[in-house]
Amino acid sequence: MNPPDSPNPYPHPARLILILSLAPTVGLGIGRFAYALVLPDMRDSLVWSYSAAGFMNTINAAGYLVGALFASQMIRRFGLAASVRWGTLGCVLSLALCAISGNFFVLSFARLLAGLAAAAGFVGGGALAATIAQSRPERANFLLSLFYAGPGIGIVASGLIAPYVLQAFGPGSWWIVWWALTLLAVAMTIPLLLAPLGEGAAAGRATAAKFAIAPVVFYLAAYFMFGAGYIAYMTFMIAYVRDSGGGAAAQSAFWSLIGLSAFVTPWVWRHVLALDRGGIATAIILGTNAIGAAMPILAPILGNSPVLLAASALVFGVAFFSVVGSTTAFVRFNYAPAAWPSAIAGLTISFGIGQTLGPIVVGAITDAMGSLSYALNVSAAMLALGAVLSAFQRKLLKS
Repeated sequence: MNPPDSPNPYPHPARLILILSLAPTVGLGIGRFAYALVLPDMRDSLVWSYSAAGFMNTINAAGYLVGALFASQMIRRFGLAASVRWGTLGCVLSLALCAISGNFFVLSFARLLAGLAAAAGFVGGGALAATIAQSRPERANFLLSLFYAGPGIGIVASGLIAPYVLQAFGPGSWWIVWWALTLLAVAMTIPLLLAPLGEGAAAGRATAAKFAIAPVVFYLAAYFMFGAGYIAYMTFMIAYVRDSGGGAAAQSAFWSLIGLSAFVTPWVWRHVLALDRGGIATAIILGTNAIGAAMPILAPILGNSPVLLAASALVFGVAFFSVVGSTTAFVRFNYAPAAWPSAIAGLTISFGIGQTLGPIVVGAITDAMGSLSYALNVSAAMLALGAVLSAFQRKLLKS
């Protein structure tokens, strides 16, 4: 707690973190994940294979990886608030680029830019959210989880827009969807630009600190598996729903259920996130994520039941948004505040490598086997392995 005679630099931490969550809303919820909603129409219109479609998320993930590699240096030079704002603006630009061209190389560059910018905003935003949350230690885990609900806002918003725009304008209207998402991102960026994120001594600077790999090797491996595993589900499940006969309403409902589940995660997982026992919290949440991803495996047996797909979206979503939150809680429990940006960046790099490899691998599996079911099975298995690996991570001494 702050001493009685020192004013709290963050008098309204929940409100400030909710505004800060607009960075991952734009960078991840819209900039990365909305691609899955437009993918089926883009693939049909631009005559892409599943490997080419997967490459678009691979190049996005590669940009995210590079952005994570340089995030700590960027934060030290420009500050946390500037990294968040410029990163979000870069994501808005990338959305506009997706709308203006069907050229494969232009779209690849746009997806690369989206990844680079989202990483800067996410690493800076995560460190800043942890700093703000720490101003209320008794509510820190709950406050921190608000930041990671951000992508859910973007997923719900895009899920309510994209399928119906595609339905209204017909085949080949994917570029109109990208324009609609660009306008949505612009509106969401304005509060982020106006919020007093630079207030407080810790908001504008970050201290250099080393991040050692050896003590957290199991945790890094688990986060790698999460990165590789979740991306197949989030890239190809809308295509799976469409191929199963789901129209615009079904696609919108499925995607929105994933996003809506983010809003209950602060309450569902608050006690789990408070566990200061190494990687146990991540193991529990990641295991739940694996169960949600595995549910579509039963769909052919049960006749592609809408109830089963809805349950899959809810279970996957309620865990998905808290896996990243659990890693930030792990960092907060096991590292000194000066090391938070470096530690978050280090974990993000491992995650980034996994999600870089994931989309193109599962795309190739789908092309080779002729069915999305095989890729989704691999996805669930990788998430389950990640849960097992994180359970082996021991608690560290604070540096």
